[in-house]
Amino acid sequence: MHAETEQPVWHLYMLWTGRGALYTGISTDVARRFRQHVSGRGARSLRGKGPLTLAYQEVVGSQGEALRLEARIKKLSPSAKRAWLAERLNDQALSPGREAETGHDAGR
Repeated sequence: MHAETEQPVWHLYMLWTGRGALYTGISTDVARRFRQHVSGRGARSLRGKGPLTLAYQEVVGSQGEALRLEARIKKLSPSAKRAWLAERLNDQALSPGREAETGHDAGR
């Protein structure tokens, strides 16, 4: 008998940089990854770009699904990324009973 191995749940997240740019990433633990970014141990592209603010996160599912969504978003223009984010945040605000998935601030 084989023990079923649980697959980790992947999340998509978006961060605001100190200059107002959006960074998109994926992780199985958004809080841990955010702390890594803030401490300078995350993505090189974010080093020195603080303060960082967690703008959005959502549960995606498998790593493959998360990678595909991340790639799709990263291909968008900056204005299209902002529109995508605004739409998601608006949908979230209109959905009763959903937990807030935004608002983690690192000194901003």
